[in-house]
Amino acid sequence: MKTDNPLLPDGYSPIPAGKLVNAVTFVEMCERPATSRAVIGTSAFAISRWRSPDLDDYRALFRAVGEDWLWCSRLGLTDEELTAVLSDPGIELFVLHDGDARIGLLELDFREDQECEITWFGVVRDAIGKGAGRFMMDFAIDTAWAHPIRRLWLHTCSFDHPDAVAFYRRSGFRPYAFMVEVENDPRLAGLLPRTAAPQIPLLER
Repeated sequence: MKTDNPLLPDGYSPIPAGKLVNAVTFVEMCERPATSRAVIGTSAFAISRWRSPDLDDYRALFRAVGEDWLWCSRLGLTDEELTAVLSDPGIELFVLHDGDARIGLLELDFREDQECEITWFGVVRDAIGKGAGRFMMDFAIDTAWAHPIRRLWLHTCSFDHPDAVAFYRRSGFRPYAFMVEVENDPRLAGLLPRTAAPQIPLLER
């Protein structure tokens, strides 16, 4: 993600057709919570480390979780590129289960010294509002702070669930920065179906 672009001027800035633009909110947590929030042994949900996932299975869950929000960056990677990311020793990948079903994806990135970024976090559409996200976030916070870090952070954007920022604030994060992201529309590139995320207009011309 390129973050050293010039500042945008005040007012409206035109965006070419075929591009997407969204407002990105960065949130962080700089102290470990005083007590563990994770639920152990009293939930229908379970989380397991996903080591060396089958790439087709990974992409299928990535799509199932992220298509409504236009998650796409991993979908454009070759098998070799995706394998390199997922096998990096600084990356920890987890999958959330409801019984035998995979319903959530969590990725923690420890490659920066004393930091952890929650790079991917989400549950499938049918699991939203049922406590799955809270269960997985509590696990993520406990797992991240079990490492020698001083900062846990992530970013969300205006394409995400409308309660996302409030959810992260309830989890103990505080917003600290805004950015504007411009990218190619993945629906036009064929990475996602044209029907994905109908709440986000598809502008071709």
